[in-house]
Amino acid sequence: MTVGSLFAGIGGFDLGLERAGMRVAWQCEIDPDARAILAKHWPKVPCYGDIRRIDWSTVEPVDVICGGYPCQPFSCAGKREGEFDERHLWPEVARCVRELRPRWLLLENVSGHLSLGFGAVLGDLAALGYDAWWDCIPAAAVGAPHLRDRVFVVAWRVDGDTDDKGQPAGAEHDETPRMPRNCGVVADARGKPRTERTTIGRASKTSQSARSCDVGAFCSWNSGPPVSPIRRVDDGVPARLDAPRLRGLGNAIVPQIPEMLGRIIVEVDRCS
Repeated sequence: MTVGSLFAGIGGFDLGLERAGMRVAWQCEIDPDARAILAKHWPKVPCYGDIRRIDWSTVEPVDVICGGYPCQPFSCAGKREGEFDERHLWPEVARCVRELRPRWLLLENVSGHLSLGFGAVLGDLAALGYDAWWDCIPAAAVGAPHLRDRVFVVAWRVDGDTDDKGQPAGAEHDETPRMPRNCGVVADARGKPRTERTTIGRASKTSQSARSCDVGAFCSWNSGPPVSPIRRVDDGVPARLDAPRLRGLGNAIVPQIPEMLGRIIVEVDRCS
């Protein structure tokens, strides 16, 4: 499966989804320091700049579009200006999805997004013809020695076309993929409320397509050197990290989470 990475940063989504067996086809990142890191690790992958200036009709369609759109409009650490914040770029993500129509979306943001602006995102996804599941997944859920709670959204296209009323074609069919994790359905292109809930621990009982999901299989936190008790500073480094690296770490996600979700997407996609 091919991946288009929006707001790629230092490549957390990209690394995790590659570990899940996907191939990164293109990236989009405006920060020059992050772009330098992407160029080092993905030298042959085209990287676009300002998402607001991209003509998506000229970009290669992909199976999966991933990305953590800017969290500053929703973060509890900021002013929480939502759609009135100049960094509110969710509409640009929706524009990309509208043009490229990927089969899958994998999105991320801060937990504060749930109480500000999340309903608009879900409404846009449903209007675009996507069903979605979501959950707050901390880094500790995949074995990391810290919390870092983040909202992850997995959305899938109901159908590539719409009927004469503008509704997703084939809406009368109910073939929703059963996504593991303790999730609730929050966007449904068919307008049918659902209440099914599954968990990773019980995936073998609730979803044959996710029977092989084993968090411990791809958590490698204990395989490397010990983590320093000083936050964001490696053992032996006498001072804090420089600003670009600190910013890159602050914006990054834990690759093990998209790897886990990516493996599930690959298997569900293969079985559907």
